[in-house]
Amino acid sequence: MKDAFGLPQSLLVLGGTSDIALATARRLIARRTRTVWLAGRPSPALEKAAEELRGLGADVRTVAFDALEPESHESVLGKVFAECDVDMVLLAFGILGDQAHDEREPVSAVRVAQTNYTGAVSAGLVAAAALQTQGHGSLVVLSSVAGERARRSNFIYGSSKAGLDAFAQGLGDALYGTGVHVMVVRPGFVRSRMTAGLDEAPLATTPDAVATAIELGLRRRSETVWVPGRLRLIMTALRHTPRPLFRRLPL
Repeated sequence: MKDAFGLPQSLLVLGGTSDIALATARRLIARRTRTVWLAGRPSPALEKAAEELRGLGADVRTVAFDALEPESHESVLGKVFAECDVDMVLLAFGILGDQAHDEREPVSAVRVAQTNYTGAVSAGLVAAAALQTQGHGSLVVLSSVAGERARRSNFIYGSSKAGLDAFAQGLGDALYGTGVHVMVVRPGFVRSRMTAGLDEAPLATTPDAVATAIELGLRRRSETVWVPGRLRLIMTALRHTPRPLFRRLPL
C-alpha cells in the first residue's frame, strides 16, 4: 500500500527502459518503493535496467510486454496483478519517430500512432481495471507538451500525444471516486536517449527533473503535472494563438 504521502511500495513500469521511467523508479526506491516490475520488450537494456535497480535495494522483475500487441496486454499485466497489489503503474513507453521520414512513409507514421496512442489505450484500460479491482493505486501517464498543439515540425508525434492526453484525462474522470488516481505528466523537451541529436528546445529538462515532479505530484495527488511548471502558461498562450500567426512561429 502507498504511504501517508502517496508514495508507492510497489511499482509497475510499462516501458521499462525509458530514461524518465528509470529516473522515477530510482527516486521512488530511494523513498519507499521495494518491488518493481519493468515491462518491455526482452533485451539486454531491460535486464541492465533491472540489475541497476536491484543494486539500489529493490526486488526487481522483468516482464515481456509489447505496446504493439494489445491482444496480449490483459494476460501479461494480469499476471503481475495476480502476484500482489500494485500501488502505481507508470505508463512510460512511446516513440518519437522521424517526422520527415514518416510523412513520406505512412506505415511508419501509423507505427508511431499505434505505439503512443493505441497501445497506451489498451494498456491503460487494462491497468486501470486492475487498479480499480484492487481498490487503490495510481496510474501515471507520460504525455507531452507536444500534444497541446500540433506543430509543423512534429505533428505526427504531437497528434499521438494529444490523443493519449485526452484519453488519460477522460480515464481519470471515469475513475474519480473509485480509489484510483490518474495523473497526466506533460514534460517539455527532455534530454534523453530519445531526443539525442535533436536541437534542444527552450526550457529543456532532464529525466531526473521529471522524476522529481512525479514524486511531488503523487504527494499532492495532482491530476496534471507540467515539467517545468512554466510551460503551463506558455502552452496556454500557444494553444490560443491564431493559426496564421502560429504558422510563422519558429516551432
